[in-house]
Amino acid sequence: MGGYRTDDDYDYLFKVVLIGDSGVGKSNLLSRFSRNEFSLESKSTIGVEFATRSIQVNDKVVKAQIWDTAGQERYRAITSAYYRGAVGALLVYDVTRHVTFENVERWLKELRDHTDTNIVIMLVANKADLRHLRAVSTQDAQSFCEKENLFFMETSALESLNVENAFTQVLTQIHSVVSKKALEVAHHPPALPKGQTINVADVSAVNKSACC
Repeated sequence: MGGYRTDDDYDYLFKVVLIGDSGVGKSNLLSRFSRNEFSLESKSTIGVEFATRSIQVNDKVVKAQIWDTAGQERYRAITSAYYRGAVGALLVYDVTRHVTFENVERWLKELRDHTDTNIVIMLVANKADLRHLRAVSTQDAQSFCEKENLFFMETSALESLNVENAFTQVLTQIHSVVSKKALEVAHHPPALPKGQTINVADVSAVNKSACC
């Protein structure tokens, strides 16, 4: 009985976001990883959805909360809330549609504008099963990843190729970053922030002076 863990029993909870153009297969990557399901008739995501799944990383249980959103421009208003607290991202393009790879740079800029510099990012080349329709070479994608310091994986949500690997590698890297940061904090206790100390009694005066 001692070794039994419930779904709510985990050591870490990591928020991971899926980004990329509409139709690249973000929702099918998520359903394949979280429920081992794939739907050929999957419809465009409206707004935001998320799913969770726990995996073992070393001796720890890591619970991933994976957020999926529409790739269409009209949902851009949700951007800041969508990215808030994300420690990992899968930036997805469709290997059969070169324009979705061209747009990766824009997605990457948006991601970096809204997240911590330590975020773990993996570029995911999805629909790798459609070999005869390939429009983006592996070499081009790998060169881009080397330049931008990203992880890279080719996947097929349809064939369940590398989907598990992509999510697991991202979560393992996040765990590694978090562990290193925890070690640094243990060896170097943070200094008190420099700056003005404001007594609670003075807050209303500060607010008034800062107003307008």
